Amino acid sequence: MRPPVAHRHPRAEAPRARPRLHAPAPGWSIDADVVVVGSGVAGLTAALRCEAAGLTTVVVTKARLDDGSTRWAQGGIAAALGEGDTPEQHLDDTLVAGAGLCDEEAVRILVTEGPDAVRRLIATGAQFDASTDGRLELTREGGHHRRRIAHAGGDATGAEISRALVEAVRASGRGEREALPATGGGGRRAGLRTIENALVLDLLTDAEGRTAGVTLHVMGEGQHDGVGAVHAPAVVLATGGMGQVFSATTNPAVSTGDGVALALRAGAEVSDLEFVQFHPTVLFLGPDAEGQQPLVSEAVRGEGAHLVDADGVRFMLGQHELAELAPRDIVAKGIMRRMRERDAEHMYLDARHFGAEMWERRFPTILAACRAHGIDPVTEPVPVAPAAHYASGGVRTDSRGRTTVPGLYACGEVACTGVHGANRLASNSLLEGLVYAERIASDISRTGLHARVPQPLPAAERPTHPLLPPEARLTVQRTMTRGAGVLRSEASLAEAADRLHRLHADARDALDENGKTAEPGVDTWEATNLLCVARVLVAAARLREETRGCHWREDRPERDDTAWRRHIVVRLNPDRSLAVRTTDTTDFPPTLPQAQEQ
Repeated sequence: MRPPVAHRHPRAEAPRARPRLHAPAPGWSIDADVVVVGSGVAGLTAALRCEAAGLTTVVVTKARLDDGSTRWAQGGIAAALGEGDTPEQHLDDTLVAGAGLCDEEAVRILVTEGPDAVRRLIATGAQFDASTDGRLELTREGGHHRRRIAHAGGDATGAEISRALVEAVRASGRGEREALPATGGGGRRAGLRTIENALVLDLLTDAEGRTAGVTLHVMGEGQHDGVGAVHAPAVVLATGGMGQVFSATTNPAVSTGDGVALALRAGAEVSDLEFVQFHPTVLFLGPDAEGQQPLVSEAVRGEGAHLVDADGVRFMLGQHELAELAPRDIVAKGIMRRMRERDAEHMYLDARHFGAEMWERRFPTILAACRAHGIDPVTEPVPVAPAAHYASGGVRTDSRGRTTVPGLYACGEVACTGVHGANRLASNSLLEGLVYAERIASDISRTGLHARVPQPLPAAERPTHPLLPPEARLTVQRTMTRGAGVLRSEASLAEAADRLHRLHADARDALDENGKTAEPGVDTWEATNLLCVARVLVAAARLREETRGCHWREDRPERDDTAWRRHIVVRLNPDRSLAVRTTDTTDFPPTLPQAQEQ
């Protein structure tokens, strides 16, 4: 299949009514300069930097402030902080892992600004593990040729970063949860506010198609109608990943692709969604296990654990120069191949030679998780298998975090900056969230975007986007695991596409023909978002007829740089169909027409 004709930048279009999730009209509203959606490392860093620049900032998060994916990060944060290490070496390792699809300028920004960004994180209060002389204890992970991974609590880095940033928000004196007004109003006030237990619904835009805020639904507050709005000229999406689109994932339950789906409905472009990283070593809980699964960090292999089959054979030897420390796509493929050869449901990670003291000191979280499931890694190998872990693609941004919708920004896992290419290098994700969140805050404060008073367009009187019933969530997840998991082919992807299309078409036809749709609610909104991102992922995976990075096509086992060293970009048309194109090169075109550059 030949790739679609590429365009150099999005064509300017007259604003058209965009589909929105069916929801009650907002019963309350507040005003701000900036609304940040998400409370991981990217969201809280962006919020703190915006607040420090004097911008009235509201943080909206789906659960509690510390409940996002950041808290679950075990390995660490990568940066050239060690003696003899350089940003150039970090860049080289990142480019190799990205399998020819990284935007080199985006990576250069990451590795050069990363060390100082980590130092500012430490100044904010994050405490990383250090030796007796006060130097950071840096470790190695897959794909890294240097020890450059800073960690905390052995294997609790994300929890420590989350703690430090949440405390910084609370310490501002303005981070406490405030009672929301029951009806409209709520004047603009300085500082940083947080709205927890709130699912973001849709982007608000003005008559010229510029960002004007978001609608959201506050959950678990005992309110019959929790829908409201935050009016702001700048919105920062930091909603994390979409791992719940698969049956087995390392992602928390809140990772339902809400940010990507919101951006698509708003007319933004997404890219590289076919590149979903499946973490090679996830604790195997049985063939029927669904939902979030315990992660066995890359750092365990970094400290010398071996991947073995049931006979104790180290099958990664000879497959890559780094063996178990090869990039994640290589290791995941190696495990899947060995499972297929041996007709096995899992492989094993053997770290018995660590001994009890090292397990307890270096990996206490993983040790506790294994023991909670009846496995003691001190005395037995740990059963592991790949599971969905990280979305290398997402909402397309430029080097300042801007999307193709004016005023809408994205950072962290929800974004596609071009840093990760076809496969994220281990422990680059926390760093990317940190670096690009700071860049977004700088851009918003520098450009004066916040000075514009938004005038959002009113919502349509009747539903414009069909909702799925809650039970469709399981159908989407099982369809994606069977058809678009680690092993993909034209046949499996075609079957997945057909199942997803039927779900979409049934809901669409019911809405278009008789105005019927599922009852609005958290379960239906999440199921609808999952279907949206699943359709885009499968469309891109079908189009990319090659194997590259973490996208493995069994029917197209070779990498094809001539046809496919380029990005697949997708938009959702106003009629809810998908528009797919490719870029000319690995570098992304501008997100905004030149006339809108500042």
